[in-house]
Order: sequence, then C-alpha cells, then structure tokens
Amino acid sequence: MPYEAQKLNYSMALPGGSCGAGLARAALRPLLTRHGLADLGDTAELAASELVTCADRFTPGKEVMLGIRWQFGALRVVVYDQHPAHSSPEASEECRARRCRRMWLLAAAVEACGGDWGLTPVLTPAGGTKAWALLPPPPR
Repeated sequence: MPYEAQKLNYSMALPGGSCGAGLARAALRPLLTRHGLADLGDTAELAASELVTCADRFTPGKEVMLGIRWQFGALRVVVYDQHPAHSSPEASEECRARRCRRMWLLAAAVEACGGDWGLTPVLTPAGGTKAWALLPPPPR
C-alpha cells in the first residue's frame, strides 16, 4: 500500500436526512484518490452510502458521524448514529436484527471483496449505534 494510505484518518459530521449519503459519497472518492486508494472507491462509496442511509432510517433527521481510516492493512468506514438506548436486551436484539436485514446490499458488496461488516450499540447512557465496514485492498 502507498505510504499515503497510512495517513488516511478523517471524520466528519453529516446532517440527517436524505442528503447525508450523497455527501458521504462525494467526500469519500477524493480522499481515497489523494491517499492512493482509488481502487477501493466504488465499494467504499457504496459502504458509506449504505451505512449512512441505514442510520438515517433508524434515527431520521439526526446528525451522524462518518469515519474513514486506513488501519492494519484495510479501509475502515464507520458510522455513529444517535439511536436511543433500548429498554430491554430483547428490544435491542430485535432492532439489531432489523438493521442487519436492511443492510443486505452492504453485506453482499463487502463479502464480494473479502471484507467484513457489523454493528454494535454504543455504550453510553444516551445510546447510539456504531456500524462499520472493513474493506481489504483489492488483489494486485
């Protein structure tokens, strides 16, 4: 991987609503190109778009945080949202299962490139969810 990839570490707040996914895609491609990771552009854009869109479905109109980072030989795309904490473990698991079903396109794209994805509650009193995709570099 190019040396520039090692310096890729950005985060940004995105507004809630339908514009968030487009803003994520628009910001991502130039960052990847600048850091020598343009080959990951299509999959990374799709991952960011799906993660932000899903966050907006579960926290409509609320700001989300998008993180883009090259770490341990892979690109990490992470979205934090403001989903409120659930009153029970059962409700939390049901919500998690609903989110996972909505991210079928992300799952297919990440699996096709040999990556991984997931989501987990953020352990704060107010709640929140961290959803992420891990994208390895394409084979040369």
